[in-house]
Amino acid sequence: MTPEQLADTAPAVEAGTGSPAVSLRDATLAYGERTLWSGLDLDVAPGEFVAVLGPNGSGKTSLLRVLLGLQELNAGSVHIGGGPARRGSDRIGYIPQQRALDANVTVRGRDLVGLGLDGHRWGLGFSGRRERKRRVADALRAVEATEYAAMPVGLLSGGEQQRLRVAQALVGDPSVLLCDEPLLSLDLAHQRKVSRLIAEQARRSGAGVLFVTHEINPVLPLVDRVLYLVDGRFRIGTPDEVMNSGTLSELYRTDIEVARVGGRLVVAGAEDDDHHVLGAGEA
Repeated sequence: MTPEQLADTAPAVEAGTGSPAVSLRDATLAYGERTLWSGLDLDVAPGEFVAVLGPNGSGKTSLLRVLLGLQELNAGSVHIGGGPARRGSDRIGYIPQQRALDANVTVRGRDLVGLGLDGHRWGLGFSGRRERKRRVADALRAVEATEYAAMPVGLLSGGEQQRLRVAQALVGDPSVLLCDEPLLSLDLAHQRKVSRLIAEQARRSGAGVLFVTHEINPVLPLVDRVLYLVDGRFRIGTPDEVMNSGTLSELYRTDIEVARVGGRLVVAGAEDDDHHVLGAGEA
């Protein structure tokens, strides 16, 4: 069953409806005298896809750590699915940066996905062996990875492994899906496939998505809003509201030119030695 067919079996959640999956109020995060961001108000609705952009050191991964309950705010509040953020919350599905697993890793695909149900618990874990098996099988089918269920994950390609990580993040039916540069090391075709899987399954299940990325173009058709962080400043809005010359020039305090070419965002302006800080590609 393809993701499109699966989506037909259950109504998708309309983005922007229902109580927030993520809620930040007047949130401030600082390390010593350096403030990453302050006064951040952000609600992410069920099914909404929010891209988080900005240069290295702007606080993108730190934001995910706050939501995961691994980092405390200096001020303000954060709630996940209506409750306080806490370490090991089963309300959160997490997709880490794509890193190929060693070929010697013999964990099977279904076992990797199953960790999304009980990997954060001690003892016997998820109750009901039959129910656990069903949910893992459903998650594998949803990301078109059923054929990998019995295979050692170390023998799979990077794109195949990342499909399993998406299934692992979704198997627990989370309220929030946090994605930390999940497209790194993937070719363009796999970037598009993985991004689409994340968006389709999150929309179907009603999970709010925060998707940290350096490059917005692979996910641009999927994005509802952008949170852009730069040197303690931020902007939140639709891609058109944020990814334009005026807004980015204001954020970077230098002249930035943004244009759409063939459905892609092309920028000219601020760069650093590590990456294209605008996250929109180049001509």
